[in-house]
This record gives sequence, C-alpha cells and structure tokens, in this order.
Amino acid sequence: MPENLDGEVVSVLFHNPENNYVVARIDSPAEPGQVTIVGNLGWIVPGERVSLTGDWTDHPKFGRQFKASDCSQTMPATVNGIRRYLASGMIKGVGPELAKRMLDRFGKEVLDILEEEPQRLQEIEGIGPKKLEKIEQSWHEQRQVRSLILFLQSHEVPPTYAGRIFQRYGTEAIEKLRENPYDLAYDIRGIGFKTADRMALKLGFTPDSPQRIEALLIYLLFQLSEQGHLFYPKSELFAKAIKQAEELSEDLLEQSISRLLERKQIQVQDLPEQAIEQAVFLRHFYRFEGEIAQRLNGLASHPHGVSGQRLTKAIAEQERVFGLALSEEQRSAVYDACRFKVSIITGGPGTGKTTITRLIVAALRKLGLSVKLAAPTGRAAKRLSEATGHTASTIHRLLGFQPGGSFACNEEKKLKADALVLDEASMLDCQLLVHLLRALPLTCRLVFIGDVNQLPSVGPGNVLEDMLQSGVLPSTRLTRIYRQARESMVVMNAHRINRGEFPAASEKKPPQADFFWVEQSDVQRVQELVVQMVCERIPEIYGLDPIRDVQVLTPMHKGAVGTLELNGLLQARLNPSGPAVQSGNRCFRAGDRVLQLRNNYEKEVFNGDLGLIRRLDLEEGELLIDFDGESKRYEQNELDELSLAYCISVHKSQGSEYPAVLLPVVTQHYLLLKRNLIYTALTRARQLAVLIGDKKALGMGIKNRQHERRYTHLQYRLKDAFPESGPERQDTA
Repeated sequence: MPENLDGEVVSVLFHNPENNYVVARIDSPAEPGQVTIVGNLGWIVPGERVSLTGDWTDHPKFGRQFKASDCSQTMPATVNGIRRYLASGMIKGVGPELAKRMLDRFGKEVLDILEEEPQRLQEIEGIGPKKLEKIEQSWHEQRQVRSLILFLQSHEVPPTYAGRIFQRYGTEAIEKLRENPYDLAYDIRGIGFKTADRMALKLGFTPDSPQRIEALLIYLLFQLSEQGHLFYPKSELFAKAIKQAEELSEDLLEQSISRLLERKQIQVQDLPEQAIEQAVFLRHFYRFEGEIAQRLNGLASHPHGVSGQRLTKAIAEQERVFGLALSEEQRSAVYDACRFKVSIITGGPGTGKTTITRLIVAALRKLGLSVKLAAPTGRAAKRLSEATGHTASTIHRLLGFQPGGSFACNEEKKLKADALVLDEASMLDCQLLVHLLRALPLTCRLVFIGDVNQLPSVGPGNVLEDMLQSGVLPSTRLTRIYRQARESMVVMNAHRINRGEFPAASEKKPPQADFFWVEQSDVQRVQELVVQMVCERIPEIYGLDPIRDVQVLTPMHKGAVGTLELNGLLQARLNPSGPAVQSGNRCFRAGDRVLQLRNNYEKEVFNGDLGLIRRLDLEEGELLIDFDGESKRYEQNELDELSLAYCISVHKSQGSEYPAVLLPVVTQHYLLLKRNLIYTALTRARQLAVLIGDKKALGMGIKNRQHERRYTHLQYRLKDAFPESGPERQDTA
C-alpha cells in the first residue's frame, strides 16, 4: 500500500527535462537525516515543502530511496527553506547573496512582503527600481505557475510540465488546457501525445473524441517531419496511430482524415511515381514542395544573358590572377555555374570545391554582377568567407530574419543581388529554401555547392539529393582528388569510406600524421581513450587547445561513449571547478563549450551552433555566450536550449569543421552506424581525425549504405515543373 512522506526540499540532484524525472533530497520530520526521493516529480525547487505518495525502495547502488508516484508542493515555511527557495534562481534577479540580504532584513516575512508590499524591497541595498520591477514580474509569473499547478493537481494531472506550459501559453494556460490539451503535444517541447492524452482524458475528453484522434494524426506528422519526412503513406501513418492508441479503428481514423482535409490542415495525394497510394502531407509541406519546383523553374527560365565569349574570357583572366590551372572538370563546373541561371556543384573533400567557388565568385564579379554569398550556418558562412575573400552570411541574416518568423527580404521586397552562391547545400531543408527562393529576383543566378554524400539536413526534406535526382538542373559532380589533397589521409580515407573500403593507416608519424584508427573492442576502454586523447595526447603532440580545437563526435546520446556520458567526463577534466549555473542535470561554467539545441530566431542562434561561455552571473542566473564572435545572453529559463559540447552528435556537426575530430565507433551504435554518418564525421576534420573502436563495428558502418528513407516528392515535382528540354532552356550564354 502506498505511503505518504512530507518534507522540505534541500537540493535537486538531478532533473531530466525530457521526462521530468527528479532525484532530490528532503528533510522530513518523520525520518532521521536527509531522504532521497525519486520520480517524475517535475518542477520542484529547493526550499519548497512537498507532500509525496509512493513506496520505499532499495537501490543497489544508492541505497534506500522514496519512489514518489504523486507530489504536491507548498511554499517554504522555515527560514532555511525560504533561503533555499530565494537562492534557487527561481526568481529572476535574486541570487544567493541577495537572498541572504532579503532574509536578514525581513526574516520569515519576506515572502509576504514580496506578495503584498514589494516596494519595501527597495529598503535592501542593491534593489533599485529596475531590479524591483524584474523581481516583481518574476514573482507574479511564479504565482501564475502556482495556480496552474493547482489546476493540474485538482484534475489528477501531474504538474510535471507546469513551467513550460506557462512559458508557452502565459496567463491563458488554464483556459487553453480546458479547450484542447492535445495542442500540448506539438506546442511544448518534451510533451508527447501520451502525456497530453493522459491530461485530456482526466480533463473529461473521451477516447473517441475527434480532438483526440485529429491531434494524434497531426502530432505524428510533425514528429515524422522532425525525422526528415515531408509526407507519410496513409497506411503506415494509421499503423503508427493505432500503436499509440490501440482502441482506435481505421474508420475513426478515416473520419479524422476527412475532417482535417476539410479544414485544409493536411493534403492527401496518390504518388504513382513512388508506388505510394494516399500519401498524407501536412498542408504547408505539400505547398512548399510545389512552390520550390515552380520558383526554381521561374528562376532558371528567366533570361539574363551573358555571352559565352565574355564568360570564357573572364574565367581565363581569373585563372591567371589566382595563378591557377583548372582541370577540364573544374573549368566546366565554373563555366556552367556562371552560364546557367540555376546550377549545382557537388563533390567530396579534396575535389576542388573551394577553388571552384573562389573562381565562380571572381568571374561573376568580373562580369559586373553583384554577388552574395551564404550558407545555412554561421561556421559554414565563416569558412565560405575565408575561402573567397568576400563577406558571407547565414541565410537567415542574408534575408534579414525578424522576430516572429518573417524575413525582411521576401516576395514583396527582393534581395538585391545578381547572383547568389550557396555553400553547404546538403544542409538546406525545404522550409528555408522556400523563404530563400521567395526573396530572389528572377534576374538572379543561384549556385548550389555541397556534398551530397553527407548526412541530409536536420530539418525536413532532402533538397540537394532531390534536385540532383530530378536531372532537370545543370549539375557537376567533382570526382578527381587533387595532388595536395592526396597527401591528406583524412581526405583519402573519406573517399575510401565513401567507396565502401576500410580506411588505410598513415605512413607518417605524429605530429605529421593526420589520421589514426585505434582498434579497441572494450567500450569502457574506448571511453578512457577518448578522454585521454582529448585532454592529454592531442594537446601535447599537436599543440591544439582541448576545448577550442578538439571535437568529439558520436552517433548517439546514451551509453558509455554517447554525448551525455562523455560531456560529463570531459567537463570534469577540462573545466571542473568554479561558479556554476545548474539546469536540470547539466552544469554550466564560464569556459564551457556549449551547443544550441534548437533554433532561437530572436537571438539569431540556430540548431547546431557552437558557443563558449564567457561569463555567468549567479545573481541574475544568466550566461553570456560567445557564438562566433557575437555575445548572446541566456536567462535561467532558456538554459534547456543548451547542452555541453565537448562531445556532440555527428548530425549536429554538419556545416562545421574542427582542427581535430575524434569518433568512437562501437557495436552499441550499430543501429545508427551508416556509411554517410562515418563519412560526414571524418570530413569535419581539418588537421587530424582519430577513429577509436571496434573493427567489426566500423566494418558494419562502412558496408551499411542503407540511408534512412525520407519521404519526399520534390524530385518528381521538379520533373513536372520543367519542360523536357531541361537545362538547355536555362542557358543564358
């Protein structure tokens, strides 16, 4: 039979923001010493009083614990509890020092003062009008959250996500939940359909309610888009829906599809080219693919002539200026990129993409054209700028991203450019490409440059590969590896892996050698070697900074050589001490390398961007982070957008390069080990690449060419949009 336990929260040792699993310690009058409590308790704060229902358990490693199934919270009542609460960072602008001064001045009455006479806080040194306004606003928000927690508890709904729900819906949160709690599934990060469904059923929604079934289908389509899909076959979508909610029937699902079609939330279409009946699209993705095809055709077919003679002369002149002798393959790529209105250049490392890009930009400028340069990420834009000697920017900055999701350059206000060279095109997703094409004047040339053998974009779509597969756009595939590149074992082994061959050992010795394969089948030993290489051997032998220059990449987040474990170990070695800000189970210090986990358009920081924490303010609970020379301020409630980045996933590394890369390859990762993943990881290295792991696992990954299929239809829409004559129609010479 479940037991009850009351106490005051002393500390929160662990918090998983994905499922709100908490490990905390409490003082309870019923127990001697501090008690460890565990469970999906949500948003609890040191100093609060909690009433728990659950069972006592014995953990084999951590001993006696109270495993809570239900938790209710009240404001702290003791001086120590109030001190812990105020110092927890829950109220913006109040840190440990200010909390002490507040208690010294007002004692246990301080929370009543906050509630009823907040202006009296100005009696405390360090609290002026601006600070008071910030504290009042934060306290008001906490009261609103408390009301939300009480509402959730009164309907037997765990208050696990109260903070995030309030952050998304504000003061309308309770009304929103009453109206349709299923929106939580795709509005609140970390809440899936099952959690929203439990809430809805306890709030009175029936298992066969239209809102429930429609929400499930929309949620699944959004979830699938995060895996890259722009549509999903209806039969497979229904199978996923029934797996999530077993009591559903195909008849109920069909009725929901009909209602969603009527409201134009989805589009259903037969795709005979792919032998797919009844493909279900979210409506905007369906429109995006059609719009991309039409706009590319409009751009490609609009005349803007440059004579072939002038073009040949301009290219030859720039060859002399740069002291280059282009191969026929390279010259053809440069000529076609300048000659056609829309063109694609793809190739692996060492095939001359950088040289070609430089020549294309120089030749177009020589012809008197205004040329813009862009890439999907800040790091890729920086590399493009270094390669060409001209300013390059992210696509968002080029188009003038504005808060709210719009762009300054758009359908009405076009980008002022005669040509746009777009690097790292494999990272383009369909939504970003739509915004880009809307902003380009029909007179503009567009050159896509990228490596189609890398992993596809993090966002939905498979743009570069679909454009190449369509065959309607002029494209050059660079295959020749040039002499200087052949001296790099990183380059040579990247191409060997792409051909399905095992990497070759370097004949050179450190520090001249740029590639190592370290065979080790014991996963724990692989972990130890990774830490040793990053913290000791590479810095000692190659003179590289372990935090700035050495990047560990891995296929997965969990396990002994996943991002979570390795980040903890590397931080403990490289940046172990000093003031810290806690966010869940993550601890951030000045000097830490961090990764942005999702797009933050207001800060202009995007999924996959790397930064370095320059300063942290414990009083304000804020971090100042340097992203490629630009400082961005993060408040406590924004820290779930960040993770440590001593080790990141291979997917997050796209568009970046690092002086040194380490990749653990173990059989634990077999589900994700694929040729394009290993190839992508290896091509991120500029000076040194080290692969550590099991030979069997590496062999499995190299042989596995089975890319995870992305359901997209862009290549067929392009074929429909372009006439049979294809590229010849776009020739502007």
